[in-house]
Amino acid sequence: MEKSRIYTKGGDKGMTSLVGGHRVSKADCRIESYGTVDELNSFVGLLITSVETEATRDFLLFVQHKLFTIGSYLATDPEKTEFRIESRVSPESIERIEKEIDRIDSALPKMKTFLLPGGSPSAALAHVCRTVCRRAERRIHRLRETAEVEDPVLIFINRLSDYFFVLGREESLKNGGKEIIWDNTCI
Repeated sequence: MEKSRIYTKGGDKGMTSLVGGHRVSKADCRIESYGTVDELNSFVGLLITSVETEATRDFLLFVQHKLFTIGSYLATDPEKTEFRIESRVSPESIERIEKEIDRIDSALPKMKTFLLPGGSPSAALAHVCRTVCRRAERRIHRLRETAEVEDPVLIFINRLSDYFFVLGREESLKNGGKEIIWDNTCI
């Protein structure tokens, strides 16, 4: 098998290919949506290097695989190319995230006020993932204004940002750490 070239020069004039070969502008909403999902996936990779528990790393690896799936889904224009079954988000994937949110949240103290991102390096990275995930969700909703996007994709992304929030809280409280409470008297 011949080694593939890293650069093709095909995007030098601001166009890129979707799954199936259809060319679009690099500023297209579809490119913005899956590009932001790719950015999130990169931050999740960084987060994996920061968390201590193997179970959390394993779950985050699951998240990375699902984000790659969603990127593939978003990189496919259904009017030009048929979706592959691997590019769909299943109800089981959504349920898996919800169970993990519930598991983490059940061990956390009740929130009484707003929290600031931080508390530990891994907590801060979880919050970076949360905010990039919210941006990805906004980009996907913008795409949905002009193209079909299946509900499970948006549901998964929405739940994922909630997961990063509770993970950030959990990581803040590990090893005697503290959550950073918003000082509402700071004017």
